[in-house]
Amino acid sequence: MKKRILTVIILLFAGLITYLLWPLRSNEYPINWDEKKLKAKNDFLAGITQADPGDSLPNILFILVDDLGLYDMSYYGSQKIQTPHMDNIAQSGIAFDQAYVASPMCSASRASILTGRYPQRFGFQYQMHDRYLRNRLEYLGFKYIAADRTWQPRPMNKVPRQEDIDKQGLPPSEITIADMLKARGYATALIGKWHTGSHEKNLPSNFGFDFQYGFFDAHTLYAPAGKEGITDQRIEDDFTDQYNWDLGRSGTRGIYRNYERIDEQEHLTDAITRESIRFMNENTDRPFFLMAAYNAPHTPLQAPDHYVEMFKQETDPVKRVYHAMIRQLDDAIGRLLDAVDELDLEDNTLVIFLSDNGGATYTHTTDNGPLRGGKITDFEGGIRVPFFLSWKGRITAGLTFPHPVMAMDLFATIASVAGCPMPAGRKIDGEDLLQYVENVNLVPHKNLYWQRGSSKAVRSGEWKVIWNEEFGDTLVYHIADDPFETSSLTPSTISRHLTEIHAEWSYNLPEPLWPAIVYYREWVDDRWVYFNN
Repeated sequence: MKKRILTVIILLFAGLITYLLWPLRSNEYPINWDEKKLKAKNDFLAGITQADPGDSLPNILFILVDDLGLYDMSYYGSQKIQTPHMDNIAQSGIAFDQAYVASPMCSASRASILTGRYPQRFGFQYQMHDRYLRNRLEYLGFKYIAADRTWQPRPMNKVPRQEDIDKQGLPPSEITIADMLKARGYATALIGKWHTGSHEKNLPSNFGFDFQYGFFDAHTLYAPAGKEGITDQRIEDDFTDQYNWDLGRSGTRGIYRNYERIDEQEHLTDAITRESIRFMNENTDRPFFLMAAYNAPHTPLQAPDHYVEMFKQETDPVKRVYHAMIRQLDDAIGRLLDAVDELDLEDNTLVIFLSDNGGATYTHTTDNGPLRGGKITDFEGGIRVPFFLSWKGRITAGLTFPHPVMAMDLFATIASVAGCPMPAGRKIDGEDLLQYVENVNLVPHKNLYWQRGSSKAVRSGEWKVIWNEEFGDTLVYHIADDPFETSSLTPSTISRHLTEIHAEWSYNLPEPLWPAIVYYREWVDDRWVYFNN
C-alpha cells in the first residue's frame, strides 16, 4: 500500500514538473509577409516622379525624442528643467496643444508616425517583445517573485516561436515617408533609435533610409557602463531598469553605422547629434530628410557629470540624472538648429519636434505633471505629447493649435510639402496639418482611436472613454472640463455612443501579429485599471 501511494506521488510530481516545464512555443503566431502588397508598394514608389535639380524642395529635419512628457519642458511650465532650444521650435512656429500619438508605447507609435496609419491596420498593436515566458514555471516566478504592484504577467498557454519573434516589426509592405522622399530624390537618414524591427527585411534600408546610425531595439546604454565622466544611475524600484542594464549594448542594442557594428565611446545623445550634423553637411546639394531619433530621456539613466552637477539641488538621485539627460538633450537639439542656420538652410527647412509617447512614470523619473498616467496607459499622460512645427517664412511664429491632432499626421504633411502623391489602395489616416495651421476653426479629426487587444480608448470632440473589455473597466471623461482626467463620470449614452463608433472603426482590423506579454495597472478611483502591453 505504501509503495502504491509513493508511486502515485512520484507520478503526480512528475506530471506537475512536466506541466510546469512544458515549452509554450507554438506556430499559432506566424508572421507571413504579404508579397502582393509588397509588389504594390514597389510599383507605387516606382511611379513617383523624381524632382529635377532645379526644384526647390524643402529639407525636413525631424527630431523625435523618447518618452519625454509635456511637463518636463519649460515651454509647458517646468520649473526644474529649462529647455530653451526645444521651446524655441514651438515659439518660432506652431505648437499643437492637443497632440496625441497612436500608441502609448514606443514601437507601435513609431510605426504609425512612419506610415501615417493607425498601427492596428497592419497588426502592430502591441509593443515588440524579444523574450516571452518559456513555460508555466517562468510565469509563476514572474507573477509571484519578479512582478510588482503595477506589472502583472498575462496568462498564456502559447507563445510565438523564435522565428516569428525575430520577424516582429513593421511589415515590409508598408510605405513610409522615407520611402516616398527617397523616390522623390531626397537624401534620407535614420540616426538614433529605430525600434520597428531588426530582421533584415524590417531594417531602415528597406523603408527608404539611405544612411543609418544608431541601434535597433527599445533601449541601449548611452555610454559603456562605468565610463569616466558619466554618471550611471540605476533605479531600484523599476524591474525594467535592471533588464536594460543587464542587456547593455548586446545584439540589436549595439551601435551600428550602416549595419556595421562600431565601438561608440561618445555619449549617445552627443553622438546622434554629431552624426546628424555630419549628414546635413554632406547633403547641402540636394534636399534631405533627417530623422534624428534621440533615445533620451528613455532609461537607462546616464548623463555627463557636468550636466548632473547642474541639478545638485535635486535630492532624488534618479530625478537628478533624468533632469540632466533632458538638459543635455536640449543642448544637443540647439546644436542641430545652429547647424541648420550655419548652413544657411533655415528658410528652406521644415523642423519637426515630437515625443513618441508620454513620460514613463513607472521609472520614477517623472509624474507627467497634472496629467493622469503615463507611458503604456491610454490616459493623457501616456498619449498626449509635445509636437511642434517650425519653418521660417512659411509658418507664422508663435501659433498654437487648439484641436486634437495625431503624430501620424506628419506623413501627409511631409508628403504635401515634398510634392509626393498619396499611396493608392491603402488607408492613410493622417491629415496634412499645413492646411489647418492658419485656420483654428478647422478640425483635422472628428474621432481618435486607440487599441491594444482588449485595451481600448476613443476621443470624440470634448469626450473620451477608456475601457478594457477583459476586465470590464469603463472610464468616462469630459476632457473640455476635466483635461487632467481627475474624475471619471458614470457611463451614459455618450460613453455607449463612443464605444459603438470605436467598434465600427475596429470592425475589419486584422488580428495582432504577436501577443501581449504583460498587464500594466494603474490605480484609479479605488480600483486597478488594466492596460495590455
